[in-house]
Amino acid sequence: MRLDFIRPLYERRGPYASVYLGALTGPEREARWRSLRAELGQADADTLETLGLQVLRPEPGRVLFATHGDVVLTETLADPPAALARWSPLPHVTPMLMGRGENVPHLRVIADHAGAELAVFGGGSPRTATVRAVPWPLQKTAQGGWSRKRYERGVDETWEGSAAAVAHEIDEQVRRIGAELVIVAGDPKSRSLLCDHLGTKSADRVLMVEHGISAGHDQFERDVETALDGWLDRRRDELLNRHREAAGPVGLPQVGRALREGRAHALLLPGELPGPVWVGKGGTQLSTDADELRRWGVEQPVRERADSALARAAAMTDAELWFTDGVEDVAAVIRC
Repeated sequence: MRLDFIRPLYERRGPYASVYLGALTGPEREARWRSLRAELGQADADTLETLGLQVLRPEPGRVLFATHGDVVLTETLADPPAALARWSPLPHVTPMLMGRGENVPHLRVIADHAGAELAVFGGGSPRTATVRAVPWPLQKTAQGGWSRKRYERGVDETWEGSAAAVAHEIDEQVRRIGAELVIVAGDPKSRSLLCDHLGTKSADRVLMVEHGISAGHDQFERDVETALDGWLDRRRDELLNRHREAAGPVGLPQVGRALREGRAHALLLPGELPGPVWVGKGGTQLSTDADELRRWGVEQPVRERADSALARAAAMTDAELWFTDGVEDVAAVIRC
Protein backbone atom coordinates (compact mmCIF):
# COMPACT_ATOMS: atom_id res chain seq x y z
CA MET A 1 0.00 0.00 0.00
CA ARG A 2 1.30 3.40 -0.97
CA LEU A 3 0.97 5.95 1.84
CA ASP A 4 1.10 9.20 -0.14
CA PHE A 5 -2.45 10.03 0.90
CA ILE A 6 -1.61 10.20 4.64
CA ARG A 7 1.55 12.28 4.21
CA PRO A 8 -0.33 15.59 4.86
CA LEU A 9 -0.96 14.34 8.40
CA TYR A 10 2.75 14.52 9.16
CA GLU A 11 3.20 17.95 7.67
CA ARG A 12 1.18 19.30 10.62
CA ARG A 13 2.41 19.18 14.19
CA GLY A 14 0.30 17.16 16.60
CA PRO A 15 -1.02 16.07 18.93
CA TYR A 16 -3.85 14.57 16.91
CA ALA A 17 -7.42 13.57 17.58
CA SER A 18 -8.15 10.33 15.70
CA VAL A 19 -11.87 9.52 15.60
CA TYR A 20 -13.46 6.37 14.14
CA LEU A 21 -17.24 6.67 14.05
CA GLY A 22 -18.13 3.08 13.22
CA ALA A 23 -21.32 2.26 11.36
CA LEU A 24 -23.70 4.29 13.52
CA THR A 25 -26.08 6.93 12.17
CA GLY A 26 -28.62 9.41 13.56
CA PRO A 27 -29.29 9.61 17.32
CA GLU A 28 -26.98 6.65 18.00
CA ARG A 29 -24.11 8.61 16.52
CA GLU A 30 -24.82 11.65 18.70
CA ALA A 31 -24.72 9.50 21.83
CA ARG A 32 -21.57 7.76 20.66
CA TRP A 33 -19.88 11.09 19.92
CA ARG A 34 -20.51 12.24 23.49
CA SER A 35 -18.75 9.10 24.70
CA LEU A 36 -15.89 9.48 22.21
CA ARG A 37 -15.45 13.13 23.09
CA ALA A 38 -14.84 12.13 26.70
CA GLU A 39 -11.95 9.95 25.49
CA LEU A 40 -10.36 13.07 23.94
CA GLY A 41 -10.16 14.76 27.31
CA GLN A 42 -6.94 16.67 26.70
CA ALA A 43 -7.83 17.84 23.20
CA ASP A 44 -8.02 21.61 22.68
CA ALA A 45 -11.42 23.27 22.47
CA ASP A 46 -11.05 24.32 18.82
CA THR A 47 -10.33 20.77 17.70
CA LEU A 48 -13.26 19.38 19.68
CA GLU A 49 -15.61 21.99 18.23
CA THR A 50 -14.48 21.29 14.67
CA LEU A 51 -14.89 17.55 15.15
CA GLY A 52 -18.32 18.06 16.68
CA LEU A 53 -19.51 19.75 13.50
CA GLN A 54 -18.08 16.98 11.32
CA VAL A 55 -19.12 13.83 13.14
CA LEU A 56 -22.86 14.50 12.95
CA ARG A 57 -22.88 14.28 9.16
CA PRO A 58 -24.98 11.28 8.07
CA GLU A 59 -22.33 9.12 6.36
CA PRO A 60 -21.49 5.96 8.35
CA GLY A 61 -17.95 4.64 8.48
CA ARG A 62 -16.19 8.00 8.62
CA VAL A 63 -12.70 8.43 10.05
CA LEU A 64 -11.37 11.87 10.98
CA PHE A 65 -7.96 13.17 11.98
CA ALA A 66 -7.82 16.67 13.45
CA THR A 67 -5.28 18.95 15.10
CA HIS A 68 -5.20 22.59 16.18
CA GLY A 69 -8.81 23.12 15.16
CA ASP A 70 -8.51 21.66 11.63
CA VAL A 71 -9.65 18.33 10.19
CA VAL A 72 -6.59 17.37 8.15
CA LEU A 73 -7.84 14.11 6.67
CA THR A 74 -11.15 12.27 6.48
CA GLU A 75 -11.94 8.88 4.97
CA THR A 76 -15.12 6.82 4.62
CA LEU A 77 -14.67 3.07 5.02
CA ALA A 78 -17.06 0.54 3.51
CA ASP A 79 -16.31 -1.89 6.36
CA PRO A 80 -15.45 0.40 9.28
CA PRO A 81 -13.78 -0.81 12.50
CA ALA A 82 -15.43 -0.30 15.87
CA ALA A 83 -15.88 3.29 17.04
CA LEU A 84 -12.92 4.71 18.94
CA ALA A 85 -11.22 8.01 19.70
CA ARG A 86 -7.61 8.71 20.60
CA TRP A 87 -5.64 11.84 21.48
CA SER A 88 -1.97 11.15 20.81
CA PRO A 89 1.27 12.66 19.50
CA LEU A 90 0.78 10.96 16.11
CA PRO A 91 -2.46 10.14 14.26
CA HIS A 92 -3.70 6.62 14.96
CA VAL A 93 -3.97 5.45 11.34
CA THR A 94 -3.59 1.68 11.59
CA PRO A 95 -7.31 0.77 11.89
CA MET A 96 -8.02 2.98 8.87
CA LEU A 97 -5.22 1.40 6.82
CA MET A 98 -6.39 -2.11 7.69
CA GLY A 99 -10.02 -1.26 6.88
CA ARG A 100 -9.17 0.65 3.72
CA GLY A 101 -7.05 -2.11 2.24
CA GLU A 102 -4.51 -1.79 -0.51
CA ASN A 103 -5.64 0.47 -3.32
CA VAL A 104 -4.09 -0.57 -6.62
CA PRO A 105 -3.66 2.27 -9.13
CA HIS A 106 -5.09 0.84 -12.33
CA LEU A 107 -7.01 1.46 -15.53
CA ARG A 108 -10.20 -0.25 -16.69
CA VAL A 109 -10.62 -0.34 -20.45
CA ILE A 110 -13.53 -1.64 -22.54
CA ALA A 111 -12.39 -1.48 -26.17
CA ASP A 112 -14.39 -1.53 -29.40
CA HIS A 113 -13.76 -0.54 -33.02
CA ALA A 114 -14.62 3.10 -32.34
CA GLY A 115 -12.26 3.53 -29.38
CA ALA A 116 -12.77 2.68 -25.71
CA GLU A 117 -14.43 3.47 -22.43
CA LEU A 118 -11.61 4.25 -20.00
CA ALA A 119 -11.77 4.50 -16.19
CA VAL A 120 -8.77 5.69 -14.16
CA PHE A 121 -8.36 4.61 -10.54
CA GLY A 122 -5.44 6.38 -8.90
CA GLY A 123 -4.07 9.86 -8.33
CA GLY A 124 -7.36 11.12 -6.85
CA SER A 125 -11.01 10.27 -7.31
CA PRO A 126 -11.89 7.74 -10.06
CA ARG A 127 -12.31 9.37 -13.46
CA THR A 128 -13.96 8.09 -16.63
CA ALA A 129 -13.55 9.11 -20.26
CA THR A 130 -14.58 8.02 -23.73
CA VAL A 131 -11.78 7.91 -26.27
CA ARG A 132 -12.84 8.06 -29.91
CA ALA A 133 -10.90 8.52 -33.13
CA VAL A 134 -12.26 8.87 -36.70
CA PRO A 135 -15.97 7.86 -36.63
CA TRP A 136 -16.20 6.43 -40.17
CA PRO A 137 -16.06 3.79 -41.56
CA LEU A 138 -16.41 1.42 -38.59
CA GLN A 139 -17.75 -1.81 -40.08
CA LYS A 140 -16.78 -3.96 -43.03
CA THR A 141 -19.42 -4.88 -45.55
CA ALA A 142 -20.13 -7.80 -47.87
CA GLN A 143 -20.96 -5.46 -50.74
CA GLY A 144 -19.19 -6.20 -53.99
CA GLY A 145 -17.82 -4.00 -56.73
CA TRP A 146 -14.59 -2.23 -57.45
CA SER A 147 -14.79 -0.15 -54.21
CA ARG A 148 -14.95 -3.06 -51.79
CA LYS A 149 -11.20 -3.38 -51.14
CA ARG A 150 -10.84 0.38 -50.78
CA TYR A 151 -13.74 0.47 -48.33
CA GLU A 152 -12.35 -2.41 -46.25
CA ARG A 153 -8.93 -0.76 -46.21
CA GLY A 154 -10.58 2.37 -44.86
CA VAL A 155 -12.25 0.33 -42.12
CA ASP A 156 -8.92 -1.24 -41.15
CA GLU A 157 -7.28 2.19 -41.02
CA THR A 158 -10.12 3.50 -38.84
CA TRP A 159 -9.73 0.61 -36.41
CA GLU A 160 -5.98 1.17 -36.31
CA GLY A 161 -6.48 4.87 -35.69
CA SER A 162 -8.92 4.21 -32.86
CA ALA A 163 -6.58 1.70 -31.25
CA ALA A 164 -3.64 4.12 -31.52
CA ALA A 165 -5.66 6.94 -29.92
CA VAL A 166 -6.72 4.74 -27.02
CA ALA A 167 -3.18 3.40 -26.56
CA HIS A 168 -1.80 6.93 -26.40
CA GLU A 169 -4.26 7.86 -23.65
CA ILE A 170 -3.49 4.69 -21.72
CA ASP A 171 0.27 5.32 -21.93
CA GLU A 172 -0.26 8.85 -20.59
CA GLN A 173 -2.40 7.68 -17.68
CA VAL A 174 -0.05 4.81 -16.77
CA ARG A 175 2.81 7.30 -16.60
CA ARG A 176 0.79 9.86 -14.64
CA ILE A 177 -0.68 7.65 -11.90
CA GLY A 178 1.93 4.87 -11.85
CA ALA A 179 -0.69 2.27 -12.76
CA GLU A 180 0.11 -1.30 -11.77
CA LEU A 181 -2.58 -2.90 -13.95
CA VAL A 182 -4.33 -2.14 -17.22
CA ILE A 183 -7.44 -4.34 -17.26
CA VAL A 184 -8.75 -4.68 -20.82
CA ALA A 185 -12.09 -6.09 -21.94
CA GLY A 186 -14.23 -5.76 -25.05
CA ASP A 187 -14.10 -6.86 -28.68
CA PRO A 188 -11.23 -9.37 -29.22
CA LYS A 189 -9.98 -7.73 -32.42
CA SER A 190 -10.00 -4.29 -30.79
CA ARG A 191 -8.12 -5.61 -27.77
CA SER A 192 -5.45 -7.12 -30.01
CA LEU A 193 -5.01 -3.90 -32.01
CA LEU A 194 -4.85 -1.88 -28.81
CA CYS A 195 -2.05 -4.02 -27.38
CA ASP A 196 -0.10 -3.66 -30.63
CA HIS A 197 -0.01 0.13 -30.11
CA LEU A 198 0.75 0.26 -26.37
CA GLY A 199 4.13 1.35 -25.10
CA THR A 200 6.27 -1.25 -23.33
CA LYS A 201 5.47 -0.02 -19.82
CA SER A 202 1.71 -0.19 -20.41
CA ALA A 203 1.85 -3.49 -22.33
CA ASP A 204 3.69 -5.15 -19.44
CA ARG A 205 0.76 -4.25 -17.16
CA VAL A 206 -2.09 -5.50 -19.37
CA LEU A 207 -4.45 -8.13 -18.02
CA MET A 208 -7.18 -9.33 -20.40
CA VAL A 209 -10.65 -10.21 -19.13
CA GLU A 210 -13.28 -11.74 -21.38
CA HIS A 211 -16.33 -9.76 -20.35
CA GLY A 212 -17.28 -6.35 -21.59
CA ILE A 213 -20.48 -4.41 -22.02
CA SER A 214 -22.27 -7.28 -23.76
CA ALA A 215 -21.82 -9.49 -20.68
CA GLY A 216 -23.16 -6.85 -18.35
CA HIS A 217 -21.49 -4.22 -16.21
CA ASP A 218 -21.81 -6.29 -13.02
CA GLN A 219 -19.91 -9.19 -14.55
CA PHE A 220 -17.14 -6.87 -15.71
CA GLU A 221 -16.86 -5.39 -12.21
CA ARG A 222 -16.58 -8.87 -10.73
CA ASP A 223 -13.85 -9.71 -13.23
CA VAL A 224 -12.00 -6.53 -12.26
CA GLU A 225 -12.21 -7.29 -8.54
CA THR A 226 -10.90 -10.81 -9.17
CA ALA A 227 -8.00 -9.38 -11.18
CA LEU A 228 -7.16 -6.85 -8.47
CA ASP A 229 -7.30 -9.46 -5.71
CA GLY A 230 -5.01 -11.71 -7.71
CA TRP A 231 -2.52 -8.90 -8.24
CA LEU A 232 -2.51 -8.05 -4.53
CA ASP A 233 -1.91 -11.66 -3.55
CA ARG A 234 0.97 -11.95 -6.01
CA ARG A 235 2.48 -8.65 -4.85
CA ARG A 236 2.26 -9.64 -1.17
CA ASP A 237 3.86 -13.02 -1.90
CA GLU A 238 6.59 -11.34 -3.94
CA LEU A 239 7.47 -9.00 -1.06
CA LEU A 240 7.46 -11.83 1.46
CA ASN A 241 9.77 -13.90 -0.75
CA ARG A 242 12.13 -10.95 -1.25
CA HIS A 243 12.27 -10.40 2.49
CA ARG A 244 12.96 -14.06 3.26
CA GLU A 245 15.54 -14.59 0.51
CA ALA A 246 17.50 -11.52 1.60
CA ALA A 247 17.08 -12.24 5.34
CA GLY A 248 15.68 -8.75 5.71
CA PRO A 249 15.34 -6.78 8.95
CA VAL A 250 12.89 -8.03 11.56
CA GLY A 251 11.76 -6.28 14.74
CA LEU A 252 11.57 -2.60 15.68
CA PRO A 253 15.29 -1.92 16.21
CA GLN A 254 16.37 -3.35 12.85
CA VAL A 255 13.40 -2.04 10.87
CA GLY A 256 13.73 1.39 12.49
CA ARG A 257 17.36 1.53 11.40
CA ALA A 258 16.45 0.59 7.83
CA LEU A 259 13.83 3.36 7.75
CA ARG A 260 16.24 5.97 9.12
CA GLU A 261 18.80 5.01 6.48
CA GLY A 262 16.21 5.14 3.69
CA ARG A 263 16.75 1.47 2.81
CA ALA A 264 13.22 0.18 3.41
CA HIS A 265 11.20 -0.42 0.25
CA ALA A 266 8.21 -1.89 2.11
CA LEU A 267 7.12 -2.69 5.65
CA LEU A 268 5.32 -5.95 6.42
CA LEU A 269 3.06 -5.87 9.49
CA PRO A 270 1.10 -8.73 11.06
CA GLY A 271 -1.61 -6.26 12.15
CA GLU A 272 -1.76 -3.61 14.82
CA LEU A 273 1.37 -3.11 16.95
CA PRO A 274 0.24 -1.23 20.07
CA GLY A 275 3.51 -1.70 21.92
CA PRO A 276 5.32 1.53 22.88
CA VAL A 277 8.22 3.21 21.15
CA TRP A 278 9.82 6.62 21.60
CA VAL A 279 9.51 9.21 18.85
CA GLY A 280 10.79 12.67 18.01
CA LYS A 281 9.49 15.30 15.64
CA GLY A 282 11.37 13.96 12.61
CA GLY A 283 9.62 11.46 10.39
CA THR A 284 12.07 8.60 11.04
CA GLN A 285 12.89 9.42 14.66
CA LEU A 286 11.70 6.29 16.42
CA SER A 287 13.39 3.93 18.82
CA THR A 288 12.66 1.48 21.59
CA ASP A 289 15.20 3.42 23.71
CA ALA A 290 14.52 7.05 24.67
CA ASP A 291 18.21 7.64 25.45
CA GLU A 292 19.09 6.64 21.88
CA LEU A 293 16.83 9.42 20.59
CA ARG A 294 18.45 11.90 22.97
CA ARG A 295 21.86 10.95 21.57
CA TRP A 296 20.48 11.87 18.12
CA GLY A 297 19.57 15.32 19.42
CA VAL A 298 15.89 14.77 20.31
CA GLU A 299 15.46 16.85 23.45
CA GLN A 300 12.10 15.46 24.57
CA PRO A 301 11.24 11.99 23.23
CA VAL A 302 7.58 11.02 23.67
CA ARG A 303 5.94 7.62 23.91
CA GLU A 304 3.78 6.47 21.01
CA ARG A 305 2.31 3.30 19.53
CA ALA A 306 4.78 1.38 17.40
CA ASP A 307 2.38 1.06 14.45
CA SER A 308 1.69 4.83 14.41
CA ALA A 309 5.41 5.60 14.41
CA LEU A 310 6.12 3.03 11.69
CA ALA A 311 3.33 4.36 9.46
CA ARG A 312 4.76 7.88 9.73
CA ALA A 313 8.28 6.71 8.93
CA ALA A 314 7.06 4.68 5.94
CA ALA A 315 5.00 7.58 4.57
CA MET A 316 7.86 10.05 4.93
CA THR A 317 10.41 7.76 3.24
CA ASP A 318 8.11 6.67 0.38
CA ALA A 319 8.01 3.06 1.62
CA GLU A 320 5.02 0.81 1.07
CA LEU A 321 3.12 -0.79 3.95
CA TRP A 322 1.46 -4.22 3.73
CA PHE A 323 -0.47 -6.27 6.28
CA THR A 324 0.17 -10.00 6.11
CA ASP A 325 -0.03 -13.08 8.29
CA GLY A 326 3.28 -14.17 6.77
CA VAL A 327 5.24 -12.34 9.50
CA GLU A 328 4.95 -12.39 13.30
CA ASP A 329 6.66 -9.04 13.88
CA VAL A 330 7.30 -5.97 11.76
CA ALA A 331 9.68 -6.75 8.91
CA ALA A 332 11.20 -4.74 6.09
CA VAL A 333 11.90 -5.43 2.44
CA ILE A 334 15.13 -3.67 1.51
CA ARG A 335 15.38 -1.56 -1.64
CA CYS A 336 17.21 -3.19 -4.53
